[in-house]
Amino acid sequence: MKRIVITGSGAICGAGTDPASIVASLVAGHCAVGPISSWDAQAWPCKVAAEVPEYNGAKLLGDRKLLKLVRRSDVFGIYAGGQAIEQAGLPAARQALDEAAAAEYADQTGCYVGSGGGAFEVNYDFFPLMSESGGSLENFGRELPNMVNPMWLLRSLPNNVLCHVSIRHQLKGPNGCITNHTTSGILSVIESAWALREGDAERVVAISHDAPIEPQTLQYLNCVGLISKGALRPFDTEHDGCVLGEGAAAFVLETEASAASRGAKVLAEYLGGGDASEGEGIFSIREDGDGLARAIEAALLDAGLAAADVGMVVTHGNGTEQSDNSEAAALVRIFGADMPPVTAFKWSYGHSFASSGLLDAVVGLEACRQKIVPGVASLQNLAPGCEGLNVSAQSRAPRSDIVLILCRGFAGTNGALLLRAVQ
Repeated sequence: MKRIVITGSGAICGAGTDPASIVASLVAGHCAVGPISSWDAQAWPCKVAAEVPEYNGAKLLGDRKLLKLVRRSDVFGIYAGGQAIEQAGLPAARQALDEAAAAEYADQTGCYVGSGGGAFEVNYDFFPLMSESGGSLENFGRELPNMVNPMWLLRSLPNNVLCHVSIRHQLKGPNGCITNHTTSGILSVIESAWALREGDAERVVAISHDAPIEPQTLQYLNCVGLISKGALRPFDTEHDGCVLGEGAAAFVLETEASAASRGAKVLAEYLGGGDASEGEGIFSIREDGDGLARAIEAALLDAGLAAADVGMVVTHGNGTEQSDNSEAAALVRIFGADMPPVTAFKWSYGHSFASSGLLDAVVGLEACRQKIVPGVASLQNLAPGCEGLNVSAQSRAPRSDIVLILCRGFAGTNGALLLRAVQ
């Protein structure tokens, strides 16, 4: 297979606005979870989340007018995608070409985006009119054009980031918008890699984004018992649920030949990826972690690696008891007693759903490049169901330059990535 490298990365979340600052926050033991400020959460059972601090959409986008056409989640995705593209040097490379070569360059540059697929907030524009219409559909229809943003449909589309990033940066190659809950971001990377392997493109931008901190999402997740009463404590005896976060992340993946042709700095090598589904129900998770274990096995097979080659593991670590315990079981099944250092990041910047997998990958890669496995600062006592897990509250060194990133979602979906850090 073609050797695939990563030449750009970007990230934004409650813990920072770039990969390096996020890793520094993790190593310092900083938790970005705090009182929700984007809406009044006083009446909600959970009042905290990991929001991006001092949110300024116009500043992040560099285009105030565009705010009329996109949602908060889209702002994060466009920002992270642009950050990765600039680091990879794609704009400068294209501008140095003549017109014909630049057109070919654009046709050979693709984009895959992992999105949440939609949010309850897109319907909130209708609430005032629903109240004022008094239950009359005729009154509702008559006043609809006067009270609802005419850009409502455009702002609600799940593929906004794909469209705006591709248009802004002239990415005219293969593209796709993946909406597969939490594993969307991991799948965007895997799809990007296969586009490169199959010769459909020479370089691809992979992005994921989400902003699930909204009233209905929080309420519904709390009703099914997935929200913590105060803090996200992966693998700890006190783990009682997740805490919501928001953000986005991005990679620029290229064939080795593409990167070498312009002397691009290589951050990492993409080694392999795998995904598997248990398919036993929306909230069902097998106790033995079978789906996640199979995803890891598929990634190792794809990469041509043995479990002993892995230097560190970034887990899903969402803080729910059933997920934590089954994730530990999957890792014990794969590694046994020879387990590399294991860590998790959501204790710091929350669970950002569709963006979480790629966000963990970007941050995990940066940590591995710095030769550090950030500790899980919220860990005090390992939960009884997580025996055998090589996890610590203290930062450690990875045992090799290969990082395994895990991600899980509703309906028993599981994804795994293997990357080799390059110094």
